[in-house]
Amino acid sequence: MSLPEAQGKTLPDAWDYKGCPAERSKTGGWISAAMILGGEAMERLTTLGIAVNLVTYLTGTMHLGNATSANTVTNFLGTSFILCLLGGFIADTFLGRYLTIAIFATVQATGVSILTISTVVPSLRPPKCVDKTDCIPADGKQLMVLYLALYLTALGTGGLKSSVSGFGSDQFDDTDPKERKQMLNFFNWFFFLISLGALCAVTVLVYIQDSLGREWGYGICACAIVLGLIVFLSGTRRYRFKKLVGSPLTQVATVFVSAWKKRHVKLPSDVFLDKAAIKELEVAKVNKWDLATLTDVEEVKMVVRMIPIWATTIIFWTVYAQMTTFSVSQATTMDRHIGKSFRIPAASLTVFFVGSILLTVPVYDRIIVPIARKVLKHPQGLTPLRRIGVGLVLSIVAMIAAALTEKKRLRTARLHGLTDDPTAEIPLSVFWLVPQFFFVGSGEAFTYIGQLDFFLRECPKGMKTMSTGLFLSTLSLGFFVSSSLVTIVHKVTVNKPWLADNLNQGRLHDFYWLLAILSALNFVIYLVCARWYVYKDRRLADEGVELGEVDERSFH
Repeated sequence: MSLPEAQGKTLPDAWDYKGCPAERSKTGGWISAAMILGGEAMERLTTLGIAVNLVTYLTGTMHLGNATSANTVTNFLGTSFILCLLGGFIADTFLGRYLTIAIFATVQATGVSILTISTVVPSLRPPKCVDKTDCIPADGKQLMVLYLALYLTALGTGGLKSSVSGFGSDQFDDTDPKERKQMLNFFNWFFFLISLGALCAVTVLVYIQDSLGREWGYGICACAIVLGLIVFLSGTRRYRFKKLVGSPLTQVATVFVSAWKKRHVKLPSDVFLDKAAIKELEVAKVNKWDLATLTDVEEVKMVVRMIPIWATTIIFWTVYAQMTTFSVSQATTMDRHIGKSFRIPAASLTVFFVGSILLTVPVYDRIIVPIARKVLKHPQGLTPLRRIGVGLVLSIVAMIAAALTEKKRLRTARLHGLTDDPTAEIPLSVFWLVPQFFFVGSGEAFTYIGQLDFFLRECPKGMKTMSTGLFLSTLSLGFFVSSSLVTIVHKVTVNKPWLADNLNQGRLHDFYWLLAILSALNFVIYLVCARWYVYKDRRLADEGVELGEVDERSFH
């Protein structure tokens, strides 16, 4: 039995930095976890400190158009999330989580340092506008340095984000009751520090960037990630390390490749993936790319069943992307004063976004769940699919609110004769934008947790890391869809641009209406997919099958 051994001096499945069995008293626990959490807090502070206020830097300092700036931001964020898949694959297959975090944190620090230097060296940014309208956009060399900095930062963020939570949970022994409880607290603190980092980014850092200059704001980001890296490396002697387990992406690939090689084989069920487990008699020696186990095939089929739900949640993150792009651009044109002297930075409106998330979670837990339990007769209150559905509805409401607010902003601009002045402050309080931030933030609280719960519950036990990959890929694709949509709309409406460089002459509200319509159509498709989907536990119970009972070495 492994339990008595696990509760002794050393752990059977963990090693120290020398490669020896990890001693419980000298490795892991809260000290190790705190050093890892510190690095993640710095990563979130750095990434959001750059992303939430990037669109104003691109339009105001680099003199790029609104559409180009919005696409740069969404491409940056989309790349950060899609590279989490690459980081996870490298960590699971080649380097392990510790080395992956250390290497990619260094890459991120390099990217942020280059970005900071580009704000200090005058030749790396265009000259200031002469009369607010005669502006020279950034040239090729300046954009090359900017994109190099942003995408090195994105690469570092992706690799770092992919392994932090997993490496943190590795510091606790799941077979020990005391450490299992500590692990649960670790995830609570993980979410808290992520939120704290986000809050500092959208308030303190954004204020510093707008008041003292980008060089100070980005310089603090560079120092923060370097400090996080130093703290992380200082814990090397205390960390617990686990053996490489391989990436679930490899498992998916081997099943599809094996099935494709035997695509001409006839089966009674005629299920394509089942062919991966057919053993051909004429082949004497086989490898995993020629023959898959029944368990591998069934696990991949479970993932395939989730694809329709996965696909219909992408549009939510396209709506979410507008909160860091055009909504911030709207805020720059509005009255941002509190009292007579204090002026809110445009990007700091994101604080309402973060606040709505933190407010929605306890309201859901304490009020909505008890009511839903009584009405729906379900122990969870709302199932994961219902939670996602609520989030999708809130995103539609957010885009309707955004469209109506933009119409009011344009009417006010025309009423005061400010249509032709892109830098004029329109006498309309910036707090009119709060509803769109609030609804998207509340929608994220439902969709984010609903997606995580759904993918964690429905992914097979042998592919749990796949759940994170599926979730992060919806975020990434949502940002890329936003970029594509902006590009298409900008080209189609070139004569009467919806996304004009001067928002006062554009039709941004029509773009928001378009997103509302697309989100509504997507919601209808989502309802069909959700009604069709059968949860794993119920499906296996109806079939009288438990996946864990399938012999790992079984083939057809």
